[in-house]
Amino acid sequence: QVHLVESGGGLVQAGGSLRLSCAASGRTFNLYHMAWFRQAPGKEREEVASISRAGDNTNYADSVKGRFTISRDNAKNTVYLQMNSLKPEDTAVYYCAGSGHYYYTKSMDFDSWGQGTQVTVSS
Repeated sequence: QVHLVESGGGLVQAGGSLRLSCAASGRTFNLYHMAWFRQAPGKEREEVASISRAGDNTNYADSVKGRFTISRDNAKNTVYLQMNSLKPEDTAVYYCAGSGHYYYTKSMDFDSWGQGTQVTVSS
């Protein structure tokens, strides 16, 4: 279990960029695979990107591949989501999540969640 707090959300015009940060408490952040999820009103929660505990593996949803980049700095207990070329359909609440699963897979369970940060992209 790790406590997560997101920041960096806000309002941005289409085509712009935004960088989200997720700060984790404790000294075991390096043991968690991390991911960013998002949920728009009326839509199901969607996994946007994930990164393995050492940062050597990443995965992206097709809808954001080539535009978003997930990274982590284990020394700072922080995971980032750099979002470029933003589109109105990227508007959602973005959540940081952590998984204690040993293996990095596309079907990991996430048991630690942040409170979310709102990202709004205007056209």
